Amino acid sequence: MKNLILSYIKEEDGQTSTEYILLVAVVALIVFRFKSIATEKLSSITDSVFKKAEGFVNEMN
Repeated sequence: MKNLILSYIKEEDGQTSTEYILLVAVVALIVFRFKSIATEKLSSITDSVFKKAEGFVNEMN
């Protein structure tokens, strides 16, 4: 019995579709959980970049 369990644990034939589905589900949960935070951060970064670019353009005129 011990050998059977050890061989099952050591078996590495590759991922099954179930493992891929679980991986996709975990990634989707993380994305949905942090969507609002990421949106806020990305928005503030892009606003900052465009304000600096606008400042450079205004200095050239």
